[in-house]
Amino acid sequence: MTFAVAGSLFAVEVGMVQEILSPQQPVRLPNAPEHLLGLIDVRGASVALVDLRRLLGEASRAEDEGTRILLLSFDRAGTHHRVALRVDRVIEVAGLDDGGLIAPVSEAEMLAWDPRVLHGIGRRNNQITALLDVNAVFDPAVMAAARPRRTAPNDVPCRD
Repeated sequence: MTFAVAGSLFAVEVGMVQEILSPQQPVRLPNAPEHLLGLIDVRGASVALVDLRRLLGEASRAEDEGTRILLLSFDRAGTHHRVALRVDRVIEVAGLDDGGLIAPVSEAEMLAWDPRVLHGIGRRNNQITALLDVNAVFDPAVMAAARPRRTAPNDVPCRD
């Protein structure tokens, strides 16, 4: 399943996607991290709604006609989970180019970037597509290491 977030193309294994939902207003949870928007109701079950933009360190944005929620179902550490991901746009269910070839980002260590949230990089219709590792995305240790560093209040952004 391919989808767009913050101008980039991502994919998850289609077998994890239970369904695609239209946006709905979540019930906020006290002291929740920014990426956890709250809980939504899915046919009588409470499901955590995560803003994938925020989770990946991007700025949030208002919903529009393309915004969708991917209801994911997966096993992690011996427990079954259902999580809803808010994405900018769902594109299609399709295989990746080159027979599904997924390549690692071999320069990740040199660039001081933690690639553990990805299975790797593939292509769909010649566009770079990042295949998310959902188990890693929701691993607290991996996400703590991947969280963007916040600048101090006195830091001034560099302007070119």
